[in-house]
Amino acid sequence: MSKCVNCGKGSKLISRALQACLECIRKDFERVWPSIQKVHARSRMEFDLPIKPPENPSGVKCNLCVNECRIPEGQRGFCGLRENRGGKLYGGGKDEGNLSWYYDHLPTNCVADWVCPGGSKSGYPEFSHSAGPEYGYKNLAVFYQACCFNCLFCQNWHFRREVYSTRKITAEQLADCVDEKTSCICYFGGDPSPQILHAIEASKLALRRTKGRILRICWETNGAMNPQLLEKMADLSLKSGGCIKFDLKAFDENLNIALCGITNKRTLKNFELLSDIAKTRPDPPFLIASTLLVPGYVDSEEVSKIANFIASLNKDIPYALLAFHPQFYMTDLPKTSITHAEECELEAKKAGLCNVRVGNVHLLGNAY
Repeated sequence: MSKCVNCGKGSKLISRALQACLECIRKDFERVWPSIQKVHARSRMEFDLPIKPPENPSGVKCNLCVNECRIPEGQRGFCGLRENRGGKLYGGGKDEGNLSWYYDHLPTNCVADWVCPGGSKSGYPEFSHSAGPEYGYKNLAVFYQACCFNCLFCQNWHFRREVYSTRKITAEQLADCVDEKTSCICYFGGDPSPQILHAIEASKLALRRTKGRILRICWETNGAMNPQLLEKMADLSLKSGGCIKFDLKAFDENLNIALCGITNKRTLKNFELLSDIAKTRPDPPFLIASTLLVPGYVDSEEVSKIANFIASLNKDIPYALLAFHPQFYMTDLPKTSITHAEECELEAKKAGLCNVRVGNVHLLGNAY
């Protein structure tokens, strides 16, 4: 059992890393932030990543994501990729992708598999090869090895070991990986945001080469990218039949900062921007939301707030509630329980959302 450093409350649903309970994060954040800040710093130093987004007034400004790092000479931005060399930014450009990729046969375990053309009947025949799962086709899964958030529960935290990798793939080399059986590309990570220029360029090349046949461009992201770049992403997905999957970590800004180290204001604003675009192409769904149900922190109240936010924009936006598996700095927390998932699902439906699903059900535990 762990105890909250602020109120002294003890529970197995309080992370030893955070040392703060959900109630104190929501209501007394200034008191608990110093201890939370220390664990975020420790988790960054372990991989030699900048502790926080640099804010040097004389530094070169990066505009790729919400952090808008002002990077001093010889140093790097929060993502670890963008570096100031002689007053110019290097890394994260359109022709140098720090990534790994693989083919994932369809239908696959995608956040949107139950509504996307690759795993369902949606989008047929314009954007899908079949009126059901696209058996015989595959997804080009592109994992970008950098991120603009610092999620203490990161399910793919191992990418941090590769942020400084010297192995780079050009946009053209990535586009070359699209063969005749590739019907979609999905960018995830980490997060695509720090390398969004590369993803956009690779997508344009791939679509140009496959003109006249199906190739959907999809994204799985924390949604913290520059809004102007988001519009370019959206245009690629909208026209190709792809989707943009936003991982809404939390609604409460304090909770998002506690769990991820960064504000969610840009994420929510960008989601709202995409919700207007989504209305222009209802089939297949253009915008999908997901939330990881972190025990003790992302509770039914938090899901209710997220769901009501989504419903206020468009009740038809699909919403996936994902089971948590103990990872990274939150290994002491239990798996999401069946009860927790059911309570959150009920709250999402009460908000009026028409398409709610619990994902990763194989990870659900019986009890806390």
